[in-house]
Amino acid sequence: MKRLLRFAIAAAMVAGLHDPKQAGALDLSGAWATSTDECPNVFVRRGRAKQIEFTALSDQHGGGFIVEADRLRGKFARCKIKTKKEDGDTVNIIAGCAADIMLSNVQFSLKMLEPNRISRIFPGIADMAISYHRCPI
Repeated sequence: MKRLLRFAIAAAMVAGLHDPKQAGALDLSGAWATSTDECPNVFVRRGRAKQIEFTALSDQHGGGFIVEADRLRGKFARCKIKTKKEDGDTVNIIAGCAADIMLSNVQFSLKMLEPNRISRIFPGIADMAISYHRCPI
């Protein structure tokens, strides 16, 4: 019974991430690259389920990341979102990440600039930000 309840809660949360009418929730799901023009060089759909994956040379084209429900994926790391707090148009995320044999907690601050454009900001470091565009893949 607990397992079914957890599944129902997770499904409701995933549905909430994709609901464009949901007030206040920033939709970050999808594949994000540093330039829309680079999307085909960074991401590809593979397998029977046509899952979004990184191309072999994605890091040579600016790289990017994939947001899925409660996970963030980079080419060399997989992260599980531990906490997520929205503050206006900024989302602060703490995620537990695994890369090769190393585990660590990482903090992300993402600011929504437009519906398909975000900026990763680095609190405490003035004028440092990396812009990302959602890929139409």
